[in-house]
Amino acid sequence: MYYLAAFLLSLVIALILIPILRKWAVQLDFVDKPRPDNERKLHREPIPLMAGIALFVGFAVTYILFNGMTPTESAAVLAGSLMILLIGLVDDWYKVSRREFPALPKLIVQLLAALLVYLAGIRFSGFTNPFTDNYVMLPEWLQLVLTLLWIFGVTTVINFTDGLDGLAGSLVTISAGTLFVVAIAEQQGDSAIMAISLVGVGLAYLKYNKPPAKVYMGDSGATFLGFILAIIALDGAFKQATLLSLFVPILALGVPIFDNIFVVLKRMKDGKKIYEADASQIHYRLLSSGLNPKQVLLVLCLISVCLSLSSIILLLLPI
Repeated sequence: MYYLAAFLLSLVIALILIPILRKWAVQLDFVDKPRPDNERKLHREPIPLMAGIALFVGFAVTYILFNGMTPTESAAVLAGSLMILLIGLVDDWYKVSRREFPALPKLIVQLLAALLVYLAGIRFSGFTNPFTDNYVMLPEWLQLVLTLLWIFGVTTVINFTDGLDGLAGSLVTISAGTLFVVAIAEQQGDSAIMAISLVGVGLAYLKYNKPPAKVYMGDSGATFLGFILAIIALDGAFKQATLLSLFVPILALGVPIFDNIFVVLKRMKDGKKIYEADASQIHYRLLSSGLNPKQVLLVLCLISVCLSLSSIILLLLPI
């Protein structure tokens, strides 16, 4: 009942706020306008671009009421999330104005948000050696580097998947549901609350973002969701992990992670800047192969479900 209440609260808050923010976005002209000259802009009508605020509020209220973390950890999660949301909103406003927001300020804010989480004690500290059952504690500097890389990486790859109606929301919801199951299996209540809250806001968003989308969450919402998914893994699946079970959260987030590894390697091979937006993500490649948007969404969701089930099976292996 505890988790059900958290799920329903996050769901209802987001369901109520999204239509309100949608109207507000239209009034402010905070909309993603179609651009025939841009292959990444697949929509044909202006789409309101402020749903990320509703996702943040739905998660934050639920998290404040239900989480059992220390005040320091809770403050770091909320402050870091707010930083990610705000810099994302600035980036979205630049895009609405058809200007390019510099990458450096966004990078700095995202790393500072990740650093807050690390300093609060939510970090990748080590793993259990499957051969000796001894816990291998990593050096402090390596803990810092791996934690920052993980949070920044997941935040970024989720944002990169947000290029097709319903895709980012579906992948996040599937991944959060998987990490919820992992947290329950490992008796990690705080991670379970965060994960089920993310499932709630994700489903609420999909009500308005399923094809054809009536609202977008923008970079602000996508980076926020990625940031929280990364924290859930750090506080849950990565805690006391064995060498093999380290792959559990990686598989749970498999579609965006593996796709963006491919994209980065391809851009490096082609001599392109790795942070420049283009149409090299898997959903664009599938569209160019002849599939329609709904077919692409279904294929990638099925792959994500398969990878998520694999991660749960991996967790249950007696290794």
